Amino acid sequence: MTVESALAQARELIERQAWEQGYALLSAEDRTRALEPDDLVLLATATSMLGREDEVAGLWSRAHTEYLAKGDRQRAVRCAYWLIVPMLFRGEMAQAGGWIARAQRLLEEEHECAEHGYLLVAMALRSVREGDYSSASARFAEASRIGHEWRDTDLIAQARHGEGRTLIRLGEVARGASLLDEVMAMVIAGAVSPLVAGIVYCSVLESCQEMYDVRRAREWTDAMTEWCSRQPDGVGFRGQCLVHRAELMQLHGAWSGATEEAQRARDRFLRPPAHRAIGLAYYRIAELHRLRGELEHAEESYREASRAGLDPQPGLALLRLAQGQRSVARTALARAVGEARDAHRRARLLPALVEISIAVSDIAQARKAADELAAIASGSDAPMLRATAAHASGAAMLAEGDARGALVAMREAFTTWQDLDVPYDAARARVLIAQACRVLGDVDSAAMELSSAKQTFAELGAVLDLARATELQLERREDAGHSELTPRETEVLRLVATGRTNRAIAASLGISEKTIARHISNIFLKLELANRAAATAYAYEHGLLGRST
Repeated sequence: MTVESALAQARELIERQAWEQGYALLSAEDRTRALEPDDLVLLATATSMLGREDEVAGLWSRAHTEYLAKGDRQRAVRCAYWLIVPMLFRGEMAQAGGWIARAQRLLEEEHECAEHGYLLVAMALRSVREGDYSSASARFAEASRIGHEWRDTDLIAQARHGEGRTLIRLGEVARGASLLDEVMAMVIAGAVSPLVAGIVYCSVLESCQEMYDVRRAREWTDAMTEWCSRQPDGVGFRGQCLVHRAELMQLHGAWSGATEEAQRARDRFLRPPAHRAIGLAYYRIAELHRLRGELEHAEESYREASRAGLDPQPGLALLRLAQGQRSVARTALARAVGEARDAHRRARLLPALVEISIAVSDIAQARKAADELAAIASGSDAPMLRATAAHASGAAMLAEGDARGALVAMREAFTTWQDLDVPYDAARARVLIAQACRVLGDVDSAAMELSSAKQTFAELGAVLDLARATELQLERREDAGHSELTPRETEVLRLVATGRTNRAIAASLGISEKTIARHISNIFLKLELANRAAATAYAYEHGLLGRST
């Protein structure tokens, strides 16, 4: 194969988004002889889509230099842009600032072109990093104008998505979210390059997390999954969005898939150069371990998150609570809340502060935290945040002795969780609903709510919550006890606990198997037991073995 035919084939492969093959061919040619800048751009794009982040910067830098050597300042600036953006995401402000200044100098004598718009996007991103959202919004808007003027859809998409995110930060949530939807529609329609599509999706998903907009996040994630299926070589999800996808899967009850996704993110981030999101990946893995009761594994992953520079709260405090270290949990979380200034960060911490405060009987602190969370939620139209606030308020009311108020709040939270398809939080709400119903004397409703919650916890593998719900059932049985059972049912329960089959029990008592089955059904119903194993545990706990009727 001649050099030209090899290059032509590589270009065609990349045009078809066969990134792996195109990368292999272009890399081989580049090792033979230095590629021209246009081909270096193709190689940089393929390299980025394959997630080879350690190689990308060098390729863009080479392309930038080659374009300058040819006197093509505009394309040189375009390459500089793709160097600047990752630097800003990594927080390398000095290096990014140097490249921005260099790009500005190169464009000083150029008439307005699309590259002026790209430079404005870079400057706007720097303003975002500096917290100057007003300046960023104005620059994004001007970049969008230039993009439309030059019909550059990549520029339009990045500028409008940046403007949408800054508007959300400025409190114009509806307008900002509308811009994000517009840009994602462009992405799904194939109107932008794959490189821009991946960046925009990750940013939109992160924004959905900030807005607690789980519906929008799920809808665009489903669409992007379909988009990525059309280019199997590419790493369609990169950076923090890998972890956000894992969190989304966790919310919707796909805990095994969430663990796999978070572990893939961790493994990807561990490749040199280490990614700043490695702490987020470890934190998500730790959360899933904690929820499944795998406390030692959770502790290890929280520590790894901390080593990566991430404050592992509120998860670590909730782990300490699960370990019985209540005062340690309280101190750590109070410290984290005290340091948090951003409302989004505080909203993440306050629900755990309510839970831990109730556990240590500091009801005043629980009420204060719940009220602050309610105030944050009142300024948002995000159902998920409102449900979180309602749950916290309900828990505080129940601790204060206001069972009726708690029931209203928890019903609101449960309905929203169920509507959003968030099973774990819905089940936790049902546990509190059961406790409120019991206080109000509605034992039947309490039993049904607990039974439903236990079923969800069992399906998810939430062993700690399952154990707590079981304890609540046993607390009720201490009031009613096995005195609810008839003498014959007590005898049948004793024999079940010895491991005998229905046939063996029937033979022992001289009655039919059908009657034994009916007795066992009544025992399960009266004592709210799920199976024979639970019945055996109940018999041991209540000293029924060895008794005779």
